[in-house]
Amino acid sequence: MGTGTGIGRVRGLGSARHGAHHWLAQRYTAVGNLALVLWLLFSLIALPGLDYQSVHNWIAHPLVAVPLMLMIVSIFWHLRLGMQVMLEDYVHDKGLAFLSMLLLNFYALGGAAAGVFAIAKIAFTGIVK
Repeated sequence: MGTGTGIGRVRGLGSARHGAHHWLAQRYTAVGNLALVLWLLFSLIALPGLDYQSVHNWIAHPLVAVPLMLMIVSIFWHLRLGMQVMLEDYVHDKGLAFLSMLLLNFYALGGAAAGVFAIAKIAFTGIVK
C-alpha cells in the first residue's frame, strides 16, 4: 500500500526523519518575504522624496530599520533553502556537493550579515541634517 509504518505515514516523517520542516520553512520565508517587500515598496512610495538624505533619515528610524533587517535575513534564508534543494537535486558528486553547500552557507550568511550591518550602521549613525 505505502512505504513505512502506519504511524510514520501519519507523522509525516520520511526516512531522513526531517518530515516537512524544510518545505514549511521555505513557504514561511516566502510569505514573510512577500509581506516585507510589499511593506518596503509602499513605504518607499509614501516617502516625499527618494534622495539620499530622505532615505537615510527614513532608515534611521527603529520602526523602519528592524523590518528591513528582518527582510534581509528572511530573503537570504529563503535563498539558502531554495539553493540547497537545487544543489541536492542536481549535484551528484559528494565532494562537489559538500563544497557547493559550504560556499552557499558562507554566501547566505555573509550576505545577510553585510545587509544587516549596513542597515545597523545607518540606524545607529542617526538622522542626517
